[in-house]
Amino acid sequence: MSVRRLDPHAERARRNRLHPRHHEFARPAWRWTSADGVTRINPHALGAIGPNGIKRIDRSGAAVEASPAGGASTSAEPARRQIVIDQPVGHVVVVPELPEGRLNDHDRDLFGLARQLADGHDLAVTAVTFLSGVSGFEDAGADRVVDLSAMVTEGYDPEPRLAALVDVEAALSPRHWIFADSLPDGGDLGRRLAARLLPQSASQGANASVGDARPATRVWQLSEGKTLSRAGDRQDILRDVARVLLALPECAEPVSETRHEARVIELATMGGELSSAANEAPASGVIDRGRVAVDPQEIPLAQAPFILSAGRGISDWEGYHHAARVLGASEGASRVAVDDGYMPRSRQVGATGTFVTASCYVAVGISGAVQHLQGIAKCQRVIAINNDPSCDMVKRADLALIADGDAVLAAVCERLGQPRDQTGSDGSWTDEESRHAAA
Repeated sequence: MSVRRLDPHAERARRNRLHPRHHEFARPAWRWTSADGVTRINPHALGAIGPNGIKRIDRSGAAVEASPAGGASTSAEPARRQIVIDQPVGHVVVVPELPEGRLNDHDRDLFGLARQLADGHDLAVTAVTFLSGVSGFEDAGADRVVDLSAMVTEGYDPEPRLAALVDVEAALSPRHWIFADSLPDGGDLGRRLAARLLPQSASQGANASVGDARPATRVWQLSEGKTLSRAGDRQDILRDVARVLLALPECAEPVSETRHEARVIELATMGGELSSAANEAPASGVIDRGRVAVDPQEIPLAQAPFILSAGRGISDWEGYHHAARVLGASEGASRVAVDDGYMPRSRQVGATGTFVTASCYVAVGISGAVQHLQGIAKCQRVIAINNDPSCDMVKRADLALIADGDAVLAAVCERLGQPRDQTGSDGSWTDEESRHAAA
C-alpha cells in the first residue's frame, strides 16, 4: 500500500506567497474570474486520484482544494540526488554553532560554502560537532561527521575545544576550516585555531594548495577561487582562499538538491597523534558560571530568539504581557497595534519596523500584511493564532491554531501553572507588573 507523505519544506513554500519557490509548489487554480467578469474553470484540475488509482471528477473543486500539491501519492519536493564519496583526497571541515542543539540557517550557509570549495575536487565536507545526537547533517551537505562531545565538557571553556580541533588537524589535515564569524562562539574559536596554526604554516613554508595562512574574517562570498570579505565603509577585501574562513550569514546558498552520507568517523582510525584534549588542555583561567537570566524585553528585537507578537486581534493586553513574561518571550507587534498606541514603535515587526530572525515567532491576532510577512521571512518557525483561517498569516505559518488569541494565551498560562491574577475589589489589577508603558 502506498503511503502519502508530506514534505514540510514544500508545504512551507506552498503556504508562503513570498517564498521564492512558492509558484513551484502552489496548487493550480481550478476556478478564476476573467477580465470580462466571466467565471472560468480549468477542467484538467478538477480530478483527483482515488485510493484505487482511478481519477475521479469533482466539479465542485473540493478534491482539488483538499489534496496536497504534487498529487496524492508523491511529495511536491523533488527527490534529492544521493552523493557518496568513498575515498576523498582531502577534507573541508565545518564547525557549526548548533544553537539549541540543532542546525540553524547560518550553519546551513556554512555547509553551502564548504560544498563550493569541495565539489569538483573530490573533497569531503566534514562536520565537527561538540554535541551528540545532532540530526540534519545529511541534508545540510556533510559527507563525514566527527563527534567530539566525549572529549570536551559542556559550558564555555575554549581551551579544551581548541585542543580537540588540533587533534582533528593532526588526523585529517583539512584543506580548509570554516567557522561562523560570530562572538563568542565560532568567531572566537576560529581565531584561536588560526593563531595556533599560523606558526606551523610559517615553519613548514608556503603551500599554494592550502592558501594564505592568515584567517579570512567576515567572508560573505566565494567567487572565481577568491573570497570577498566585508570591511568598513561598505568595502570588500578580495584575496585568495585562506585556510581558516570565518563566514557571515548568507555567505552561500544552502544545499537543497543533494543528500550526502554524513558518515561518522573516529579520529583514531584516521591516523595522526591524538593529545587527549580533554585531559591535557591547559587551564584557560575562565570559569563558567552558567547562563545569566536576561530580561527578554532588553534583547534587541532583531536578535531575539523567541518573539510573541500581537496584533489587532488582541483585546486583553494585560493578559498578553503576562503571557510574554510566563513564556519568556520578547514582545513584538504589528503596525496596527503600534498605531493604536498599545505597543511602542520600537516593537513593530515588519518592513516598516524591524526585520526579525527568531527561531520561533508566535503571531497572535495578526492577519499578515505584506510588510509584516517580509519582516518575518527569515524566522525558522512561525506559529499563528487567529480566528480567520483564510488570512495570510495562517497561510504563512508552519503551525496555525484557529481560535481566539486572548483565550489561547490565558489557557497556556493556566496550563503552565501561572494564571494571571484577577481584578481586586476596587476593579484594579492586583499584578502591578502587568502594566506596560507604551511610550
